[in-house]
Amino acid sequence: MKIPLTDLKAQYSSIKDEIDSAIQRVIQSGQFILGPEVKAFEDEVAAYCGTKYAVGVASGTDALHMALLACEIKSGDEVITTPFTFIATSEAIAKCSARPVFADIDLKTYNIDPVQIEAKINKKTKAILPVHLYGQPAAMDDILTIAKKHNLKVVEDCAQALGAEYKGKKVGSLSDAGCLSFFPSKNLGAYGDGGMVVTNDPRIAETVKALRVHGSKMTYQHFTHGFNSRLDALQAAILRVKLKHLEKWNEQRRSKALLYDRLLSQLDGIETPFVEKDVKPSCNYYTIRLKDSRLRRDELRKHLDSKGIQTMVYYPLSLHLQEVYKYLGHKVGDFPQSERAQEQVLSLPMYAELGEGQIEEIVRVIKSQIKTEIKNQT
Repeated sequence: MKIPLTDLKAQYSSIKDEIDSAIQRVIQSGQFILGPEVKAFEDEVAAYCGTKYAVGVASGTDALHMALLACEIKSGDEVITTPFTFIATSEAIAKCSARPVFADIDLKTYNIDPVQIEAKINKKTKAILPVHLYGQPAAMDDILTIAKKHNLKVVEDCAQALGAEYKGKKVGSLSDAGCLSFFPSKNLGAYGDGGMVVTNDPRIAETVKALRVHGSKMTYQHFTHGFNSRLDALQAAILRVKLKHLEKWNEQRRSKALLYDRLLSQLDGIETPFVEKDVKPSCNYYTIRLKDSRLRRDELRKHLDSKGIQTMVYYPLSLHLQEVYKYLGHKVGDFPQSERAQEQVLSLPMYAELGEGQIEEIVRVIKSQIKTEIKNQT
């Protein structure tokens, strides 16, 4: 039984007629860059997220970069973020000529630990950039309280969390700006790259709108150097179709996660994803932690792969240990929770179309390998 990490073909099959019709609509319109299709999608995402504005851009990375620039992050500034995330988060900070400052994670949620944030704040600190990792919302009440106390901007990295809720509000609507990714494997995935900034601040929205078209507010009149970072109409049309199904798909993902939880909770040495109360995760990834030192992650991955079951490690090397950040002067041991997570996490197949029988097979294979591992070490 082959079980991929995510199955985009199965998703397409379920909405094929809608997708094909949307693509044909754009082709027949002859308008492929920005235009009414993108504007309609922006309005729909803003309504979905509960924000006043949404601005489509070329990728989630660009969304982060331009949101930070719109928050006036510049050379010499510091932005606090997590070391346990994809590099796009810290890269966006560095691209503003600012300095990424890492604060360790809460090992239960894998998100930045608010307790660790305040000690990192100094006169150069201008913003906090939390990541809702794996679709689990970060502790936004605490983060926003710290930000207000120190007059800091907050930009949410929602790349893995569109549709997730924190105390009844959609992520992205809780701060100065939220940044979305429409990378194909996301809960709301395009057929290529795409991203968006959502915000309630008209100045941030207008700045991002100008930055995405070479720093121009009027044709051939430029107030700053910007980017060529426009969401194209084909992607917007595809995403408009998918957005109608997103709530249903997210609910199906949460249902799959509960089944995983129930079956895996019977196995010693495995920690299933923790979910805070008053929170609805998007379950972009289903990530377990092998907390028993006798369980070797690489061997488990090889065994699953031999059975046709795809897995992934998000993320095997924390950002503070990456070569590109040597200039920050960090060493092994600086962020112990992040380093523990990088050695122990494993993401299993997760998508709305994943069958109960497939989940049962994945757990059966994991259980078999765990028994073998423990037996060989006793």
